[in-house]
Amino acid sequence: MTTGASAPEAASGLQGPWAGFAVPALRREAHFGDRVLPCFPDRVGSLHALLEATVARHGERLAMVCEAQRWTWRELAELSARAASGFLKLGLQPGDRVVLYQSNHPSFVMAMLALQQLGAIAVAVGPREQKEGLAWIIQHCGARGVVCDANLLERLPGPTDAPELQWAVGVNVQAVVEAEYLQPRAGLAAVDQRLHREFDELLMEPPCSHVQLVQEEDTAIVLYTSGTTGRPKGAMLTHFNVLHSVQHFISCMALTESDRSMLAVPVTHVTGLIANLMTVVGTGAALLVLPVFKAGHFLQLAAREGMTHTLMVPAMYKLLLLDPHFTEFDLSTWRIGGFGGAPMPTSTIDDLAKCLPSLQLLNAYGATETTSPTTLMPIGQTRAHADTVGIALPCAAVMVMDEHGHALPAGEVGELWISGPMVVKGYWNDPAATAREFTAGWWHSGDVGSVDAEGYVRVLDRKKDMINRGGYKVFSTEVENVLLQMPGVIEAAVVGVPCPVLGERVHAYIHTQRHDLDVGELKAFCAERLADYKVPEHLTLSPTSLPRNPNGKLMKRHLRTTLTDAC
Repeated sequence: MTTGASAPEAASGLQGPWAGFAVPALRREAHFGDRVLPCFPDRVGSLHALLEATVARHGERLAMVCEAQRWTWRELAELSARAASGFLKLGLQPGDRVVLYQSNHPSFVMAMLALQQLGAIAVAVGPREQKEGLAWIIQHCGARGVVCDANLLERLPGPTDAPELQWAVGVNVQAVVEAEYLQPRAGLAAVDQRLHREFDELLMEPPCSHVQLVQEEDTAIVLYTSGTTGRPKGAMLTHFNVLHSVQHFISCMALTESDRSMLAVPVTHVTGLIANLMTVVGTGAALLVLPVFKAGHFLQLAAREGMTHTLMVPAMYKLLLLDPHFTEFDLSTWRIGGFGGAPMPTSTIDDLAKCLPSLQLLNAYGATETTSPTTLMPIGQTRAHADTVGIALPCAAVMVMDEHGHALPAGEVGELWISGPMVVKGYWNDPAATAREFTAGWWHSGDVGSVDAEGYVRVLDRKKDMINRGGYKVFSTEVENVLLQMPGVIEAAVVGVPCPVLGERVHAYIHTQRHDLDVGELKAFCAERLADYKVPEHLTLSPTSLPRNPNGKLMKRHLRTTLTDAC
């Protein structure tokens, strides 16, 4: 991402595992009022400038592939500029919020880049979000427009539920159908008074030459958090945040314009949006768009296009290995396999190593509030530190705090607080939550963990997911990690169920397709590897996937409620 002849060739003064990586030199800068942060000084000023720099360097290189369609960076930039013209005709103003309610599709990429050119704010919402949740997000962020897949148009709210919503653009709409909630509203200054338009119509406009001037601390994207404990919060990702996360991925994963990154996770989630889409914008690499994750489709696209890079959840790697044709595909170009969100079973790591000896599996840890990455496993260190999520990225810092907000020494367990230029400035229209969850630029993650003397970070559990069994603390992730080592276990979720004697007991939900797997076998497997009080006393086996929220996170609150209601 760094540009210009003055860009440093390598890091200056970095110690430890990152010292051998091509990380640009750092400089301390003041941002967001009270934060003094280590930053990459040689950076562009906005996400649109990032795109312009890539087009200037790599305009004729492949930018994106989706099914049979292919685009170079110059072609993609032109289409995005055409979409920008279309948005202007709809009355878009700088700072307007536009909801992108879509699956993985090239139109999302074009719309996102167009909004950045115009200084608007993209609000990415996954297609699993239902009508009520979508209406709340649209109303909460005050969205003026929405771009959505045609099959999702019926979920759009009416005027009463979203009075500020002025227009909607459908993707893959075969015929324009006027609906009651999309009738023209007062105050719309648009050439075309039809509010319901096809995205392809926008691409017929002449390319927009206007580039809105923005400040790097301006909000570029709003991502609503998972909402596993209530209403979601809209994390405000600034240009400054995203640019630093992109540089972290480029430097610490050793990515270049020659890479080909598979977008297999939702592009509306922080991982797909930052680690895949925005990072390839920064490198000039190619984005391989997988509309829906299916193991067979993934393998075909990966082999055909020479995929080199992924960042997915461990279950996806497991599903690839379970595909009966896995070994028939040439995946020899695959060199970086990032993962996060859950522990990677040792059996999965071993199986991948046998089939793909050149593949580097790198655990990563982050959140929406950290614009994706906080820690990353340095290349070559996975085996030696398999029980960790790597070390803090060059510009990041992780502190372990006790319940009173005091820092704890190395090895002690507490809540992880995170600081760095990738930490968002707060939550949209929610000053109370911002004040509660941020202290002088440090974000309170809600995760329980530790940092050892070498700087390697262990994430043990969410604070709210810790189980107290008769005074003994049980970290659900530790138990889940053991269960995932059992052959045939695809997913595991461990929760506490109320108990009048012990306070809580340990209950495990298991997703398996092994018909011969029984509860006794699972308990015995755990008893050989865990302290007795950590062994699940009750297990529920399911042939179907465990419930997840629109961002793909396990809904443990739902599982706990189900157990409580059954008591």
